[in-house]
Amino acid sequence: MVKKHKNVTIMKLFNMALENKKLHHNVYVVELSKEVLKIKKFMDANPKYIKGKPCVYVGMTGLEPNARFNKHKLGIKSNTYVQKYGIKLLPNLYEKFNPMTFNDAESKEKEIAEDLRNNGYCVWYG
Repeated sequence: MVKKHKNVTIMKLFNMALENKKLHHNVYVVELSKEVLKIKKFMDANPKYIKGKPCVYVGMTGLEPNARFNKHKLGIKSNTYVQKYGIKLLPNLYEKFNPMTFNDAESKEKEIAEDLRNNGYCVWYG
């Protein structure tokens, strides 16, 4: 009986660890310099941009957002816009969603980007 109880406890711990591993992806939003507005490709992707609204990059990662932002700035698997124009993270736009599964992060990245774009932000994501 003790052995069975031990196995059940071990299995519960294993399942909890597995679930925590699944919830290790994060979305993040980076404020970009207004200099990015000079890039035609960026502006073409944002025809409804409202002058004065922020320019942002929305991404997802298996890392903590700060670590991912630092990698962008160092040029490690970076997005060009974040590397050249990234200013800072905007946690008020994403931290309430983290952490999540890979699939949820993939969906949430697009959802946040589209929501911000629909609100006049200049957005790049992916």
